[in-house]
Amino acid sequence: MAKQRIVVKIGSSSLTNKTGGLDKKLLNEHAAAIARLIKSNYEVILISSGAISAGFTDLGYPSRPVTVAGKQAAAAVGQGLLVQAYTEVFRSFEIVAAQLLITRDVFVNEEQYTNVYSTLSELLKRSVLPIINENDTVSIKELTFGDNDMLSALVSGLVNADFLVMLTDIDGLYTDNPHINPASTRYDYLPFITEDILEQTKSDSGSKFGTGGMKSKILAAKRALSLGVKVFVGSGTGPNKLLDIIDGTGEGTYIGDIEKTSPRKQKQWIAFHSSISGAIEIDDGARHAILNEGKSLLPAGISTINGNFNIGDVVEIRNNNQIVGKGQVSYSSSELKEIKGKGSQEAMLLTRHRKPEAVHRDRLVIIFEEVES
Repeated sequence: MAKQRIVVKIGSSSLTNKTGGLDKKLLNEHAAAIARLIKSNYEVILISSGAISAGFTDLGYPSRPVTVAGKQAAAAVGQGLLVQAYTEVFRSFEIVAAQLLITRDVFVNEEQYTNVYSTLSELLKRSVLPIINENDTVSIKELTFGDNDMLSALVSGLVNADFLVMLTDIDGLYTDNPHINPASTRYDYLPFITEDILEQTKSDSGSKFGTGGMKSKILAAKRALSLGVKVFVGSGTGPNKLLDIIDGTGEGTYIGDIEKTSPRKQKQWIAFHSSISGAIEIDDGARHAILNEGKSLLPAGISTINGNFNIGDVVEIRNNNQIVGKGQVSYSSSELKEIKGKGSQEAMLLTRHRKPEAVHRDRLVIIFEEVES
């Protein structure tokens, strides 16, 4: 039986002390819990915040910096402290740790996306613990990315994780801020994320040392669910806390009532991360073949080409003012304009292509959306 794959995300507030520096006691406790998970035959990937919080005191800041330059400088100092601390503590458990610093554009660029997947797969194959953080020292956008919450969801989908555990300093999601409203109640279980829950959840962080609030975690959980990954948001103490969470007795909120149906890596990139370069309008026959018969899109079913795109770009596939799907094209826009409506053999002869499909079904994702007017 294949090992279950768990992604654990630890926020800044769960790693730092009252003055904002790295709390070795907290870090050691998290490491002990991760070590027990690994020893219990789980594959684990750690998404760890804390670089900025760990580094700003050594730079002489009295509190977490607010400028981009200050945050990037603090991250440059703190990332070294963070990975050194992790490396040392995991070595005591006979676990090799590896560091990956990535930015948001990794998920947009298909080649980088595939390379990250290959690297993570190789590390897990060799029983190494990957520790991932955003590359805060060079990326401006990533500093407001939700304290690694969304990153943890995207990584969970990328590696087809079975479970995403987001550890924070609050024991789950509440109907209101429990620090302000003592009458608020915790959600012990949510089958899915509703708009009402998003509205109820405040965007404020529970800690002055963190950047992601509960709304950030809800949005991340929603994305993880869409990728076929169940989620836990909460806290816990002791070396058995992660095993308790996996066993269903954790101190927090369990989210997701789904079967494990995450899309293949290639389709996942097309569906959630790729940039749209144009649109293809198809006829009703092609729509039926795609939706009901699992067929590829052939040139014969194409009626209109919108935009300029190259082979390998991702386009929307539309029919009667509705987006039917997204797909990676085997022909350029200029070629499709020449062969639209033609049979596959004639299309290949005209373009000297060997592939009859305009979009192969393995590179096509079904999406139903109304086209904005």
